[in-house]
Amino acid sequence: MLASTLKLITEHYQNEMIHRASNYFGLVLVFPLVGFTLIFLLRKLVFHNKPNKGITEIYNTLENRKNELPFYKVLSHYANGFLTVIFGGSTGVEVSTVVATAAIGTNAYKKTGLAYKYKTEIVVAAVAAGVATLFGSPFAGLFFAVEAIARKVSNTVVISAVLAVIVASATTYLVGAEPLFVLHPKPWSLTALPYLVGLSIVAGLLSVYFTKVCLLIKRRFSMIKNNTYRIVLGAAIVGTAILFLPQLYGDSYHVVSGFLENTANITFSNSLGLLLLALIILKPLVASVTLGAGGDGGVFAPGMVIGALLGLLFAISCNHYLGTHLIVVNFMVIGMAAVLSGCIHAPLTAIALFTTLSGSTLLLIPIIMACLIAKYTAKSVYQYSVYSYKP
Repeated sequence: MLASTLKLITEHYQNEMIHRASNYFGLVLVFPLVGFTLIFLLRKLVFHNKPNKGITEIYNTLENRKNELPFYKVLSHYANGFLTVIFGGSTGVEVSTVVATAAIGTNAYKKTGLAYKYKTEIVVAAVAAGVATLFGSPFAGLFFAVEAIARKVSNTVVISAVLAVIVASATTYLVGAEPLFVLHPKPWSLTALPYLVGLSIVAGLLSVYFTKVCLLIKRRFSMIKNNTYRIVLGAAIVGTAILFLPQLYGDSYHVVSGFLENTANITFSNSLGLLLLALIILKPLVASVTLGAGGDGGVFAPGMVIGALLGLLFAISCNHYLGTHLIVVNFMVIGMAAVLSGCIHAPLTAIALFTTLSGSTLLLIPIIMACLIAKYTAKSVYQYSVYSYKP
C-alpha cells in the first residue's frame, strides 16, 4: 500500500505542478527551492535532523545487525520522495519506496519478536513487495530484493521474497494500478544483432558516467556545511536546467511515454538529435544535484529515462545515417533495460522488469544479451555501482 499510494499521489501532483509551471514562465526556478526547503525543515523539525542516505541505510542495518531504520524513516522517505519529485527534482520515488518499505520490514521484525537471524528475510520481503507493486512486476521485485538487497541466495530469502510478491500482486490487482509504461515491442530480427551489441556497450559506458557523476556531485555537495548555501545552489542548478529543458522535470517518465506513443512517426533531425543528446548528458547531472542538495531518490528513474532516450537516439541515427531499418520501440526498451542493468549491476532485475513491462517474450533474448553486456562493460570500466561504492 505504501508503494501504491506513493506512486499514485506523486504522479498526480507532479502532473499538476508541470501544468501550473507551463502557465507561468519562470515558476520552475522557484519549485526546487520550495521542495528542498520543505525537505530540510521536515528533517530538522520532525525527523530528528538525520539525513536520508538511500539504500546505504538498508545495507548498514543488514550488515551491522543494528536497527538503522527506525519507524520515522518510513514517513521520512515517503514525504521526502514525494516532495522531491513534485517540485521538479530530477529523480524518481523508487529508492524512497525501497528504503521506506525496508524500514517497515525492520520494524515488523522488532515488533513481532521474530528470531534475530530472520531480520534479512523480513527486510527482503518488504522490499520485494514494494518494488513489485511500484512497477507491477512481481519478478522484478523478487530479483531486486535478492540480487541488490540480500545479495545472497538462500531458501529462506527466496521463500520470503516469493511470498511477498504474491501478496504485492494481489494488492496491485485490487488497486487496479496502471503500468509504468505502455510498451508494444515488435518481433526481433537477427540483422539488428550488431547494433544491439553496440547499443549495449554504449549503455554500459553511460552507466559508468552516471555512477561517477553521481558519486562526485554528492561528495562535493556533502562538503558544503552551510545548509542555506547548499539548498540555494542546488535549487538554482536544478531550476535553471528544467527552465531550459522542461523534459528534465521530476522523474521524466512522461517524456519517455510521449516518445513511445509516437515511435512510428519519429525521424532523425539535427534538432531532435541535439535535444536527446542534451537530455542524456544532463539528466544524470541534474539528478545528482537533486540528491546532493537534499532531495530523496536514486538512479532507477534517471537510469531508465536516459536508457530509453539513448535507445531512441541510437536507432534513429542508425536509420538515418546507415540506412538501417531498426525498430525504434525495441531499441528504446532494450536501452532502458541495459542502462538500468549497468547502473545498479543487477541484470536479472532489469531483465525481469522490462520483459514484464513488454507484456511478451518477444524481446527476452535481446534484453538478456543487452543487460549482461551492459553490466559487464560497466563493471570492467568501473567496478562500483552507486549502491556498492564505499568511500
